[in-house]
Amino acid sequence: MMFPQVSGQNLEFENFDLPYSLKGELNLVIIPFRRWHQDLVDEWSLYLNILEDRYPKFRFYEIPTLSNGYKIMRFMIDGGMRAGIPDKRVRKRTITIYINKSKFKKQLNITSEDTIYLFLINKKGEIIWRSEGEFNPIKAKVLEDKLTNYKV
Repeated sequence: MMFPQVSGQNLEFENFDLPYSLKGELNLVIIPFRRWHQDLVDEWSLYLNILEDRYPKFRFYEIPTLSNGYKIMRFMIDGGMRAGIPDKRVRKRTITIYINKSKFKKQLNITSEDTIYLFLINKKGEIIWRSEGEFNPIKAKVLEDKLTNYKV
C-alpha cells in the first residue's frame, strides 16, 4: 500500500509534497482529525523523540488533516496552532494539509475520524507499518522492530 501524494505546509512556512519531501529514510506520519487528538499525538511523541535519537535516519511528523473548505481560513488555523506551539522543532514537524478528506481516507483505508492513525513510510511512499489510537508498549515494540529490521 502506498501513502497518497498530498501537499502541505509546516508551521514554519515550509512547503512539503508528501511523502517524497519528508526528511527521513523512514518517516512516521501521525494523522489527527480532531483537536482533542492532540493528547494522543503527545503520548506518541514522547516515545518517538527517543526513536529519533536512537535511529538517525528516522523522522516523525504530525499531519493535521482538514477538508479543502477550511483552506480559506488557513492563515487563522495555522496561526492558532503556531501560536500554541512554542517549540520550533515541533512546529517544523507539524505539516497541515487541506484536502479532499473522503478520498484521502479511502486511499489509506481509514474508516473513522474518532482517533489518530500512524503510518511508517519509506522514501518511495510505501507503507511499512500502520497503527491507530493511543500509545502502548506493544505497538511501540512492533514499530521499533520495523525500524531495526529495516536497518535505519
